Amino acid sequence: MQTERVPLRNSVGEGFVIPLGPVNLVGVVARNGMVGCGAVDVAALDRFGYPAARVRPSTGPSIATIGDLLAGIVKEANSNAQGLGVREGMTGREALDHLS
Repeated sequence: MQTERVPLRNSVGEGFVIPLGPVNLVGVVARNGMVGCGAVDVAALDRFGYPAARVRPSTGPSIATIGDLLAGIVKEANSNAQGLGVREGMTGREALDHLS
């Protein structure tokens, strides 16, 4: 597993990349929620009251790195994340800034 600190607007997030065979599980946990790759189940996290969004790649076939995640486009945000200003179509970095 690779970890990386990610500077955000109001705090510092903790990024992670977990290799899972041919793909990576990628996410960044901010002070008030997280943004992850397409494998993250934001609906399940919503049931626990945890703000989360998932992104699709802005280029290329998948989210493989933290840089890909930050540049990715929010495909889905749960209601808790939406309550903090996260919207579909913003970048992963913009979403994390709302969660920081």
